Parts: sequence; structure tokens; C-alpha cells
Amino acid sequence: MRKIYHLSSCNTCRRIIGELGGGEGFELQDIKTGKITPAQLDEMKALAGSYESLFSRRARKYRSMGLHEQDLDEQDYRRLILGEYTFLNRPVVLIDGEIFVGSSKKVVAKAILLYRALFCH
Repeated sequence: MRKIYHLSSCNTCRRIIGELGGGEGFELQDIKTGKITPAQLDEMKALAGSYESLFSRRARKYRSMGLHEQDLDEQDYRRLILGEYTFLNRPVVLIDGEIFVGSSKKVVAKAILLYRALFCH
């Protein structure tokens, strides 16, 4: 499966999708208009290893909801991501069983390398 979970209003997501061939060859899912299903999140967790690794502490609601003062567990992270799209650390790029979460330079560089190996012969 080749899929990108993103936010269409996010400039960083748009830039990364551009670096991945404009999204050609990927199924694109805007997480604001196409809500993440429990099955999709569980699939991401299986590849990433934990719900926490998919969770964004940079979301505005993280502090406003007082979550930074709580001891969250895996089920809390799952519930929060399913309840509020902004808690997904994005973009999430799935390429043939590999997952790339977030916008750090290191993660994006690895996704681009795999993308080029598969798509740019």
C-alpha cells in the first residue's frame, strides 16, 4: 500500500507531498475531511510500534487540554488521535509496508530515498 495521511491546509505536508512526486502513485487522505478510522490507526500502529509514536505533542490542543500534565498510556493516545485529527503526527507516509511519521528532515529523507528507489527507475 502506498498512502499519505496529511492535512491539506498544512504547508509542510504539501511540501513533503511535492517531494514525493506530488503524491502520484499514492492514495492521499486529508485527515480533516476523511477521518481516520480505528482500523487505519491500528494499521499505522502495527507498523510504527506504538500509538505514542504517531501522536503529536505539538498540536495546540495538547497544552490547552492539559494533556502535558497527564500520564498518558497507549489507549489514551489512540483515543485522542481518533477523536481529534490534529493529534496525528503528520504526514504519515506508507510505502509498501514501511511507515514514515512526521516531518523531521531525517524521516522525510528516508521516505524520499525509498520513493525514488521504487518510482524513479
